[in-house]
Amino acid sequence: MPNGPVRRAQLIAPFGVGALIVVRDGISLIAAGLDHWYKREDGVLADTTEFMAEEWRLSRQLGVDHFRQPPDFRLPGSGFGQYVPNSNLTIPFLRFPQWHSCSNCNRLKKLPLSARGKQTCTACQAEGKYGVLAQVPIIAMCEKGHLQDFPWCEWVHRQVNPTCQQPMRLVATGSATLAGQKVKCGCGQERSLSGVSFENVLSKALEGEDNPYLCQGQRPWLGTEEREPCSLAPRATLRSASNVYYAQTASAIFIPRGGSDVPTELLSSLESPVLSLFISQFRTLLTPQILRTGKPEIAEMVAPFSDEQIRKGIEQVISRYSNQKAEPKKDEDFRREEFNVLRSARNEQELKIRICDITEYADDITRLFSRITLVDKLRETRALYGFTRIVPETNQELKALKSLLRRNSSNASWLPAYVVYGEGIFLELNEDRLSAWLIANGSALKERLHPSIKRNAQERGKRELKGKPISERLFLVHTFAHLLIRRLTFECGYSAASLRERLYVADGPDAPMAALLIYTASGDAEGTMGGLVRMGKPGLLEPVIRKAIEGAQWCSSDPVCMELGDKAAHIGNNLAACHSCVLLPETACEEFNQFLDRAVVVGNMAQRSLGYFAEML
Repeated sequence: MPNGPVRRAQLIAPFGVGALIVVRDGISLIAAGLDHWYKREDGVLADTTEFMAEEWRLSRQLGVDHFRQPPDFRLPGSGFGQYVPNSNLTIPFLRFPQWHSCSNCNRLKKLPLSARGKQTCTACQAEGKYGVLAQVPIIAMCEKGHLQDFPWCEWVHRQVNPTCQQPMRLVATGSATLAGQKVKCGCGQERSLSGVSFENVLSKALEGEDNPYLCQGQRPWLGTEEREPCSLAPRATLRSASNVYYAQTASAIFIPRGGSDVPTELLSSLESPVLSLFISQFRTLLTPQILRTGKPEIAEMVAPFSDEQIRKGIEQVISRYSNQKAEPKKDEDFRREEFNVLRSARNEQELKIRICDITEYADDITRLFSRITLVDKLRETRALYGFTRIVPETNQELKALKSLLRRNSSNASWLPAYVVYGEGIFLELNEDRLSAWLIANGSALKERLHPSIKRNAQERGKRELKGKPISERLFLVHTFAHLLIRRLTFECGYSAASLRERLYVADGPDAPMAALLIYTASGDAEGTMGGLVRMGKPGLLEPVIRKAIEGAQWCSSDPVCMELGDKAAHIGNNLAACHSCVLLPETACEEFNQFLDRAVVVGNMAQRSLGYFAEML
């Protein structure tokens, strides 16, 4: 198993299970499945208790009992009495692609997934020469997540089932592109890689449409070359391409359980990794007396509380395991739970919220926003539940996505996750003002945005994807969130990649939502330094918003950027938005930098009133 450092958070995304990574010595590796996490190389299992993370809403949503954080690497103690628990734990990675070409003779050779370090060409060694084996630049994949080596023998012989066993070579013909690469076989056959990455070229153009080459159903990240049936056409791609891996993640902001007379401190203790595992094993057999007379650290946790409180707390934690089997909530309802909590004051251990008096802000802010709260501390849990290739969205069921992560699905009671603590600013738009703006500009907004919304719906329908509610509200809230993050990077010391947006948008007439949370995307167990929250205070937030709105009037790519958005025939999910004015690092955006338009914020040259924030100009 090759060695190389990876940050724990990156093992959720972008280097989660099934992802490719190039380590320091230039070797391309694939992150192995969950079956062998928390094992040392000698096979000893770790005590996973300390890595467990609880998030009751996300557990319900993804149908698991708990989450586990990736282990950190620790060296064992070197002296007497210096015991280090869970030492020498690593996350397994495997060598992929397996096909290599020799730097001296260009011969293609396949190595095992477990090969380590620099490999040399045995054919050259036999001739007294020296050649280093370098991994080939292209691989093949399908939309179900399967990944395989490029079918070199099939490609060069133009056959789905070739029988030739002659050695092959990958030679360069003078160009650095794929068109300049040619495969040659010892039998005399040769073929260029020109156009190999186009759709259906590897399947129907290999031997012919009557006998297409299909995906081999391989999952090398599980440490096996076993295959499962797959009827999709594979697509060749560079192994460094961005569409090789899209992590499917879900996240939740911690909110306390409502409607409970169990003290929050007790519930937090019962949901801690040590006690949560204990309760999940014994369930109804567990009594307050057992906890009080058990391990000293457990007895200390429950000592301040009565038997009745402990009993109710145990029942509530046990009920969580039953709820895992319930249907997950719709995305809108899931977000609404957070929306309702973020609008109110809280002083929990892992959620601290202050309500700001909206009248203390400037008049224009008071008119445009109905509520602003400062989140001094929050906890976000991000879980990996699968991945896709080629396209970021999929119509696969949750169960199918989770099955990609492990070979043995019988132990699918947990998923990998990472917990981050941070701070944030929550802003809710004035609903009356927003409704009036939508009515006054209804026809203009429809003419501008609906072609893009319609195209998106048609594209999702073609790919049989779940419908996505896209509206004028989403364009407005999302674009404003991007503008605010870009401005905050100049004011609070965080980079754009360190901040993250969380959108709360719903169009229903009974309970509409139009709000956003800007929060830090990284932190430690104690949270962050408070620089972001400070910028949300009266007197400091107003100039930040004004500068963000003023800056949105003009883009360095204008007039092209704005005029491109003004065209009804514009192709894409963005209108007046580009890297010079609105787009953010993908880690900061919830929507893959889609559904953005400066015009709904500040208007365009022909109609300034089209922008919701136009009165601030």
